[in-house]
Amino acid sequence: MNEDAAELITLFRPVGAAELELVRQSGFTAFPPRLPSQPIFYPVLEEAYATQIARDWNTQDARSGHAGFVLRFGVRSEFLSRYTVHQAGSKLHREYWIPAEDLAEFNQNIVGKIEVVSKF
Repeated sequence: MNEDAAELITLFRPVGAAELELVRQSGFTAFPPRLPSQPIFYPVLEEAYATQIARDWNTQDARSGHAGFVLRFGVRSEFLSRYTVHQAGSKLHREYWIPAEDLAEFNQNIVGKIEVVSKF
């Protein structure tokens, strides 16, 4: 099986302007390492959930540059199978909790480019 044919799970990530710039610097292939105050990386399963965060929270946050973006990307399901999906509210609010120390391997399991699907 070639890599493009691997089973993928589509995930979303709400980000602010600074994180988007770091993703852009990677050539839209990776997420930046977490800061010491960020021990978990939270990609989400629903575009609507990512939109809610980007639109309602990031645009109100100076650290996000008062801007929110929704990113979409595919990750190999085999890699994600070692993690549990967590529900952080309603059925819409489902996310993976990826430990910061696993982020480099997570990035290696992204297939294709990370896409910007909306901006606020």
